[in-house]
Amino acid sequence: MIKIKRALISVSDKNGVVELARELNNFGVEIISTGGTAQLLKANNIAVTEVSAYTGFPEILDGRVKTLHPKIHAGLLALRNNSKHMQVLDEHKIAPIDMVVVNLYPFEKTANKPQVSSEEIIENIDIGGPSMLRSAAKNCQSVAVICNPQRYIQVIAELKKNNGAVSTDLMRQLGIEVFSHTSKYDAAIYNYLSSNFEDRKKSSGVFPDELILAFEKIQDLRYGENPHQQAAFYKEKGKSAGLINLNQLQGKELSFNNILDLNSATELVKEFQGPAAVIVKHNNPCGVCEDKDLSKAYLGAWKTDKLSAFGGIVALNRKMDLKTAQAIIKSGFLECIIAPSFDQQAVTLFKEKKNLRLLQLDDLKMVDESQIKRVSGGALLQSKDLATLNLDNLKVVTKKKPSKAEWKSLIFSWKVAKHVKSNAIVLAVGTRTVGIGAGQMSRVDSVMIAKNKSGKSSKNCCLASDAFFPKPDAISWAHKAKAKAIIQPGGSIADQEIIAACNKYKISMVTTGIRHFKH
Repeated sequence: MIKIKRALISVSDKNGVVELARELNNFGVEIISTGGTAQLLKANNIAVTEVSAYTGFPEILDGRVKTLHPKIHAGLLALRNNSKHMQVLDEHKIAPIDMVVVNLYPFEKTANKPQVSSEEIIENIDIGGPSMLRSAAKNCQSVAVICNPQRYIQVIAELKKNNGAVSTDLMRQLGIEVFSHTSKYDAAIYNYLSSNFEDRKKSSGVFPDELILAFEKIQDLRYGENPHQQAAFYKEKGKSAGLINLNQLQGKELSFNNILDLNSATELVKEFQGPAAVIVKHNNPCGVCEDKDLSKAYLGAWKTDKLSAFGGIVALNRKMDLKTAQAIIKSGFLECIIAPSFDQQAVTLFKEKKNLRLLQLDDLKMVDESQIKRVSGGALLQSKDLATLNLDNLKVVTKKKPSKAEWKSLIFSWKVAKHVKSNAIVLAVGTRTVGIGAGQMSRVDSVMIAKNKSGKSSKNCCLASDAFFPKPDAISWAHKAKAKAIIQPGGSIADQEIIAACNKYKISMVTTGIRHFKH
């Protein structure tokens, strides 16, 4: 238990600091402060000694140097149970500082401002703050260090309970929290500088030599992929777009699998300009449709595979209207629906489905961000698959050319195949999927599954493959599905056999030169 006699307060986020300082004042604690914080405390009739008066040295370099002084850091770092340390403090007339209340310049907030200058960003790299926090946290057996304003209420309660003292257990917790906080802060600075300074880019290539990531927890989840696994949902520090902005309007708490499927569904629905609906099950689309009318788009996606759609995740790229809501209600059980917004009549209709999760995500723009996958003992990092088709680079390699309607369907099915787990085959009629084969070890099996899923609806369909065909057997199955056109990357040593098979069955084929593996 440490009795607080002297506290240094210097905060950027001033929420709650007056209440904390007033409580310290009530216990007779001497308060040292800087700049705007000192002015705020004085304005609230709280006695304050400014740092420059305490150290006998003025703030210099436009405030860049104010707390970097031996009287501050020796007062924080001295071990109270070390007689030599305390003797040095006496010799230099330095008083111990028992509490530090510091939060840092808003670097991330500044860096994310539109049209912000690099000079302003650099000025928001805090130096004195992290230095004080680390000094105090290193000596947390003797110094209470608070970097999180949400801790103020807890600290005030301890002060009242212990007559102006703080328990050793709480001081240890606060010290650990500091190193988490400063590591995230430094990571945000490193990631910004390494991503935005051209000379750094040139020396390190596309990716940095060291990968430093910082996340903050949004919420604990009930469990992971399975009930025996623990899980939580995190936000990457410095990121302001994506699923982290989900607004849940109704329904049960989201699960680990829900969030994975929501991400897959929204990433796919972003591909389309017209009204579109995507239904995802176990991280694979089981139905996709683009139509002039949103309700028709939903029904088109649902009819692809009604069995698999049961318990699925629906993503829309338009406001949920009443007509679409009515179509969804009639189609059966779903886990989640995500859309940019919801008509109030639709929300009212869905209230009868209390467990159905309604989620609003305003921004459905494609975000360019690196993708990371953990492997045992390390990680793989790659750029996001943002490749799009350049129509000028597409090659018709068969005698028969696609019709105008088939071109449209080929491009649609290609967009869908990009988001299906490999090996991926997509059958589409117009801008509606009729059969999807996903995640198979052989490509011909994926074609067979897509054909069997489609039933009789595959007549005159177009087929998209995420990678080249190694053998012509898949073309035979495409013929059985009554496909009229195929789009695929090309590049197999068996390309001539594949083309010959297409010519035999009078199927047009287009090659893209772009592969879309998704593991």
